[in-house]
Amino acid sequence: MDAAFTEEQEEIRRTLRELLRERSDADAVKAAVRTAPGHDVSLWRLLARGPGLPGLALPETYGGVGCGPVELALACEEAGRALLPSPLLATAVLGAPLIARLGTDAQRAELLPRIAEGELTAALAVPGGALPEALGLTGAGAEAAGGARDAWAGGGRAGGVQARHDGEAGWRLYGQVEQVLDGHSAGLLLVAARTGGYTRGRTVLFVVRGDAAGLIRTRLTALDETRPQARVQLRNVAAEPLGGDAGGGPGRDAGRDTDRGAGGGAERAVDGLVRLGTSAAAQLAAEAVGVADAALTSTVAYVCEREQFGRPIGSFQAVKHRLADVYVRVQAARSAAYYAAWATGRADGSDRSDDNEAAVAGGLALAQALEAQRAAAAEAVQLHGGIGFTWEHDAHLAFKRAASDELLFGPVHRLRARAAEREGLFGAGPHAVAPPTAVAV
Repeated sequence: MDAAFTEEQEEIRRTLRELLRERSDADAVKAAVRTAPGHDVSLWRLLARGPGLPGLALPETYGGVGCGPVELALACEEAGRALLPSPLLATAVLGAPLIARLGTDAQRAELLPRIAEGELTAALAVPGGALPEALGLTGAGAEAAGGARDAWAGGGRAGGVQARHDGEAGWRLYGQVEQVLDGHSAGLLLVAARTGGYTRGRTVLFVVRGDAAGLIRTRLTALDETRPQARVQLRNVAAEPLGGDAGGGPGRDAGRDTDRGAGGGAERAVDGLVRLGTSAAAQLAAEAVGVADAALTSTVAYVCEREQFGRPIGSFQAVKHRLADVYVRVQAARSAAYYAAWATGRADGSDRSDDNEAAVAGGLALAQALEAQRAAAAEAVQLHGGIGFTWEHDAHLAFKRAASDELLFGPVHRLRARAAEREGLFGAGPHAVAPPTAVAV
């Protein structure tokens, strides 16, 4: 791995940092989250026209910039530094890569250029608030126990979304999904739905247009306003399979033949989500590093100005030690995030063991970054003293983001447990660790 960034990568970082410093300070963030979309639409379009943020990692064939995971990680770090409320995560990190990887030629040609231009935003709707499990970041026990790889979808029994082929009317979706990131404003939804009934059902990804009849979306009150979430209800909503294959079709029994035919689409959906999780973990880790670094920088500036007993409180040894600990955490998390992004780029499109290395690196980087983000946010609140504990202070933007991210993408111990399971550290596998042998004394 070459730890030095190229001139182009440094230019991406520098351009985004300057633009967001001008257009997305704390006051602008607080104003943007209170709008109907939950973000500054004009800024998002500016980011699309200038740095090409929505299509940064999309191929040039579809109007993208043609960069890779490392460049997207740098962009996510700068977005985190500004606590930018935007569709970046939902669209560029989760939605667009799924369309590029799994979509048909027609779907890619129609949707990806509109995403790259900033005209169209996307959201991924996974049932039951199980996004980290669906992405393969946590909860891999079902596979090891012989359960379904898509057990996170509810097994078709309770909650979630059901898909049924209705003759000439095509596919129809029924159900409800909670905690869909940017789901209230996205022009396109990628919905994980069950086909084939209870016993032999499969999970398939469907494309749902934002203006489809029967689609009801409600913005929820979220802990972190910069990360808007929505409840999505689907009532006989028209949909098309992502990739064009979900089994079933005209003249088939949706309860039986759909099940037999859904295997191909289902396997692609589950594998696609897990592969997406590898890259998403690196991007989320980089974003958390940006949040943590910004919180640390603002705290250092404050303790150098705030005086007590006739001297800046930053001159006290106890304060120095606390901030030094946070600095070490942030730098370690940054290194882990950059390595995870590099490993993802090396493994992308290959079937080698690099895939597992990248997945493990991504999970561990995300765990470390979430811990650094939490530590930096907590110290920011405490070292700002009485003013830092007021809910309206800017430090609470980072504090809420840290708490929200652990709830949405963690917890940290499950991220690490999944990484250990992938490596076979505590079970069968090429890297398994033998249990300790008892020694008689």
